[in-house]
Amino acid sequence: MPAQGQRLGTATLEDGNRVAFAVTGSGPPLLLVPGWLSHVELGWEIPAERRFHQALSTGRTLVRYDRPGCGLSDAYDGPRTLELELATVAAVAEALGASRFDLLGTSLGAPVAAQWAAERPETVDRLVLYGGWANGRAIGDEDSRRHVLGLVGTHWGLGSDLLTELYAPDADPSTRRAFTGYQRAASSAGTAAALLGLALELDVRPALAHVRAPTLVLHRREDRAAPLAQGRALASGIPDARWVELEGRSHLPAIGDADAVVRQVRGFLGLPRLRGEAATGLTPRQLEVATLVAEGLTNRDIAERLHITERSAESHVERIRLRLGFRSRAQVAAWVAERGPEVR
Repeated sequence: MPAQGQRLGTATLEDGNRVAFAVTGSGPPLLLVPGWLSHVELGWEIPAERRFHQALSTGRTLVRYDRPGCGLSDAYDGPRTLELELATVAAVAEALGASRFDLLGTSLGAPVAAQWAAERPETVDRLVLYGGWANGRAIGDEDSRRHVLGLVGTHWGLGSDLLTELYAPDADPSTRRAFTGYQRAASSAGTAAALLGLALELDVRPALAHVRAPTLVLHRREDRAAPLAQGRALASGIPDARWVELEGRSHLPAIGDADAVVRQVRGFLGLPRLRGEAATGLTPRQLEVATLVAEGLTNRDIAERLHITERSAESHVERIRLRLGFRSRAQVAAWVAERGPEVR
């Protein structure tokens, strides 16, 4: 069934529970193992997330799914285990008829994807891990873990607000509100707490040496949800993995400089680079302003050049920084210089 540019389907677990998945694009399959919570339909309605997935599905058949108890999938109140996570990947792959595919795991999906690649090497062509960890017990101290789990389980409204701030500090206000509502719609409080508990307990270190697929590990340097050291632990544990540190502090790959994530993933998969706006979501005017920032123009200079007010120029620069997850004009200038003609 088409749904606003994506095709929806269902896979079935051994217990009969149905798992919803969404397909976009065309080409060899790229299976995305989701982070903590997901809702394939509502996520597609958030512009930043939709742009990110569209960029990944240009030249690939991108497959996203809602794990049991989340989004459009059937309700589930059983135990949350790594075995269930792997069974869900298997069910989706079977429903697609895909015996081999590229595998992308983000956040909680990263250790799950690594474990799958270690146990089922014959199915994975290339493996990409973003914002993940090798040992969930290394995330935060015992008191902070207990506090967050308790807040999510008993005060889901406050919990989702807290985690939105943690996961997406660079999101603009409207995206932040949308993501907070999206989390609440994607899952009950009990499911959210159980999945967060699983994330904080997963330890895939013993499996990493058995990964045989070419692997790319991406991590933002200031990620406040997953320690950079744990990203390094994933990369160092997987033979010949490529390790790339990205600028930024947002945990969600679609927030902040999503273009950098997309560029790394597409390059690793052998896909051509996209035009700047396809992944960043900057408007043509914002791309123009970013170029002028790179030329060293002040807000007043930009206003005079574009025949707009100085306040409008300042607003454009602020939105560009928020969209890309940057803190300074210098970072915007470096971003433009790195991409060259594609943003001009």
